[in-house]
Amino acid sequence: MNRRSLRKRVAFAFALCMTLLSVLWGFAFFAAIKLSEDRVVVNQLQRAVEHYPELTADIRGYDDIASLPESLQVWAQTHPDEGIYEFEPEELHVAVFSVDNAQRRAFVVFDVAGIEAASSEDGWWFLLIAGVVGTLGMLGFVLGMMVMGRVIAPVAQLAHIVADIDLAKLSTEDAKRISANQFGDNEVGVLAETIEKTLQRISAFIAREREFTDSVSHELRTPVTVIMGALELLEHSALSTNDVKALDRIKRATLDIKTTIELFLCLAREANDGVDNEVFLVWPQVNKAIEQQRFLLDGKRVAVQVDELAAPEICGHAQAFSIAVNNLVRNAFEYTLDGQEPITVCIKPNELIIINPVSNDDTTQCLRTETVSTHGYGLGLGIVQRLCERHGWSFLLLSQSTHVEARLSWPEHDTKSLSTNQD
Repeated sequence: MNRRSLRKRVAFAFALCMTLLSVLWGFAFFAAIKLSEDRVVVNQLQRAVEHYPELTADIRGYDDIASLPESLQVWAQTHPDEGIYEFEPEELHVAVFSVDNAQRRAFVVFDVAGIEAASSEDGWWFLLIAGVVGTLGMLGFVLGMMVMGRVIAPVAQLAHIVADIDLAKLSTEDAKRISANQFGDNEVGVLAETIEKTLQRISAFIAREREFTDSVSHELRTPVTVIMGALELLEHSALSTNDVKALDRIKRATLDIKTTIELFLCLAREANDGVDNEVFLVWPQVNKAIEQQRFLLDGKRVAVQVDELAAPEICGHAQAFSIAVNNLVRNAFEYTLDGQEPITVCIKPNELIIINPVSNDDTTQCLRTETVSTHGYGLGLGIVQRLCERHGWSFLLLSQSTHVEARLSWPEHDTKSLSTNQD
């Protein structure tokens, strides 16, 4: 088990890589210096061999300007300062210094003709040096990649394991795949241990949620089913007019309770067991909602105008869509006053629009009440918004001075237009 921290491992790898590169560069520069020295000596000896037995004097001293080579006399008459000067066309190097207590100047001339390499040879040496530098650079890059690859290998391994986990189907086995023991006693190990514990907590929470929703589903649905059965029996009994009205109200309330239970169980569950892939038509859902909520228009002289501009088919959660539509239709029916303009329900290829006319005071009251509505399903616009977000739909409520407009839309790829009234 590697007990060094990831920070120390990275620092050590970087230091090792820089050390190796520094050593390589040091050897390269040392070799270049030695090569230059040998090159000068070899060129000098080669020149001496060519003039043997009369050896040439490459370095000469002059204490008089008149004795200097003609190419240097004009320059020397300008009284140059002490120092070293180079004359490339003449291939001469000149040193100027003072003698006789700085009373006059002396000159030392070094003739480098035949010693310095030709320009063409310098080009080849430049290419050689550039090749060596490029090779060392590539070697450093490859070495750095190899060293850093080994250093960050535990991080990459942990990232691959986390990426392979299906968050939509998280299970206890996924937590076991990330074992902190395989990453060592360092920062990566601490991170793996934290992720492992988090996944275990999430898996346990999902298991408790499923058990809870299953139990709640059974315990809540059973009394509702009993009530509905009793209501069906009462429908066949001899009842007075008032009793029939009361029975209808109880039946509607029971249906509302049943729908509410289904909705909250749907929102509570992590998975919907494939019901999100149902294919259903929009118009039957809208028509059913209108008929179920029509009792809210009893005593109101308000008509309902349905404009079926398309007959879209949606792939999604039919029950969730029905609940959202029921809630919007109920709101429109409930907040439309007697004698106002018709309530308009418009079905488009990718959108359902419900418009109900209201007065200015009614608009404010409607929006305020809807936010914390306790009528019907006990749902407000916040619950409808959550329901739409859960299933990939969008919900928008627009308030005007004369009407309130609710828009429920769905993506185009979830829609299949079967026909239109215009056809």
